[in-house]
Amino acid sequence: MVPVLKQGIRRLSHSQVFSACVTSMERWASGRDNLLNVLTYHRVAEPSQLPFLYTNAISATPAAFENQVRHLVDRFRVVGISELLAAIRGDAVLPPRALLITFDDAYRDFLDHAWPVLRRHRLPVTLFVPTGFPENPQRAFWWDQLAAAIYFWPNGQVFDTPAGHWWLRTTDDRQAALRGTRDYVKSLPHAQAIDFVQDLCRRADTSLDDNYVLSWDCLRQLASDGVTLGAHTQTHPLLNRITPDEACREAVDSLRDLRRQIGETPRVFAYPSGGFSDAVVETLRPEFDLAFTTCRGVNNIRHCDPLRIRRINVSHETAYALVRAQLLPTARWLNACWPLQGSA
Repeated sequence: MVPVLKQGIRRLSHSQVFSACVTSMERWASGRDNLLNVLTYHRVAEPSQLPFLYTNAISATPAAFENQVRHLVDRFRVVGISELLAAIRGDAVLPPRALLITFDDAYRDFLDHAWPVLRRHRLPVTLFVPTGFPENPQRAFWWDQLAAAIYFWPNGQVFDTPAGHWWLRTTDDRQAALRGTRDYVKSLPHAQAIDFVQDLCRRADTSLDDNYVLSWDCLRQLASDGVTLGAHTQTHPLLNRITPDEACREAVDSLRDLRRQIGETPRVFAYPSGGFSDAVVETLRPEFDLAFTTCRGVNNIRHCDPLRIRRINVSHETAYALVRAQLLPTARWLNACWPLQGSA
C-alpha cells in the first residue's frame, strides 16, 4: 500500500495543479524561530555527460539548480553551519524560514556547476567529504562501479546475481537491474558489499579509472572561498554495516584528514547514505557537535538530537514542487511518518 501511495504522490507532484497549490501554501505560510530545514544535494550535472555513472546521484541539472536556488533565495533565510551551531548551543536563535544547504560526496561537478551559483547569490553551503577519495582515482564509489558494470555489461548476456536476473536489452532493463542490485548491496556487510561489486566489474570487464571527486587543492580553494567542509568518513561505508568502533574510526579519521589538509574544520558529520544505528550515534557523540541523517523532516532546534539532524533529499527524478511541499512549516507534523531511529 505504501509504495502505491508514494507512486501516486510522485505522479501528482509533477502536475501544474500540485505546483500551484504549493505556491499558494508558500504564500500564506508563516515561519517560526528555531525551525530548520536542511536540503541534501549530491551531484549537479547533466545525466548525458557521464551516463555510465550512477545517474540517480544527480540532484539537479545545472539549469534546474539555478532555478531552485532562486526559489530558496526568495522564500528562505539560508544559514550556515556556524549559525546552526550557535543555535544548538543556545547562544542564538535561528530566524523564521531558516534553511541549510548541504552537499554529500564532494563530486567535481560541485565546483563546476553548484558553487558558482551559490557564490553568486552569496549563500553558505556545507560540503561533506569522504576523505579517502581525493586524489585516489582507484577508490571509486561502489554505486558508480555498479552502474558502470551494468552500463557496459555485454549485450545479450543475462545479468545474473543473487539479487535477481535481468536481460539487459533496454535502458529500463538496466535501471531495474541497478535498483534491485543496489538494494541488495546495501543489505550486505561493507567488506562483502565491496567484494561483490568488484566481482561484477570483473565479470563486465570494466573498471572506472577515476572517481570524479574533488582534489585536495580544489577543496582547499573552496574552503578559502567560504565553503564549510565536513567529515563524511574516509571510505564511505554504511555505518550500520560495520562495528560501532570501526564507524567511529572512519568518522574521526575523516575529520582529522580535513584538519590536516584544510586547517580548522567544525566538528560536523554526515552519515554516508544515511546508514547509522543507535550504537553508532552514541559512539560519535563525544567526537562531533552535529551529525546529519537522511531521514526526512523538519528540525525543531529546541528539541532535536544534534547527532540526528533530519534532511530532505533533492533528486532530479523528483518534481521540485514535492521538495517545496516538504519545506512548508506544516510539514514538520510529517516527522512521525519517518521516525528518527537507528537501523539494526
